[in-house]
Amino acid sequence: MLKKKSFKIQVTYLVSFVLFMIGLSYASVPLYKLFCQVTGFAGTPMISSKNNLAVLDKVVHVRLDSSVEKPSPLIFEPISRKIETKIGENKLVFYKAKNLSDKEVIGTATFNVTPLTVGQYFNKIECFCFEEQVFKPGQEVEMPVSFFIDPEIVSDKNMKSIDELTLSYTMYIKNNNN
Repeated sequence: MLKKKSFKIQVTYLVSFVLFMIGLSYASVPLYKLFCQVTGFAGTPMISSKNNLAVLDKVVHVRLDSSVEKPSPLIFEPISRKIETKIGENKLVFYKAKNLSDKEVIGTATFNVTPLTVGQYFNKIECFCFEEQVFKPGQEVEMPVSFFIDPEIVSDKNMKSIDELTLSYTMYIKNNNN
């Protein structure tokens, strides 16, 4: 009788553990995304609800990069490939996309900043990447990104040599009807 009860307890623990691991695997992606957004880990830019007011004299070169998943009916690229900004300066840049298909396309952009350690100082105020984009057949749109580099970057001794960074977007298509 004791063996049978012990066996039932072991099975209950094992099933509970398996269910916990399955739940954890489903929760890991949103939890990782939240962790990256809060800490700037893996080059994830911070999201700011307001503009920065302190502007420093140090200039940083920002390269703008884009890609789309293949195959894609979209052309997606930055309007300017490289800009200069002062640390703390509020900057507005644009990316453009054109739907080459004869069907509506829904896209979502993911982003990162390299070097990855700069992500915690790169603050977006407004970005097309915050929501899905709907592209009508043949439509061409310009999409804004408003950002600033946090002046706290100059206090970080590991960031002293940073004078160039890359803001990169990848556009993923939700429904590719080609």
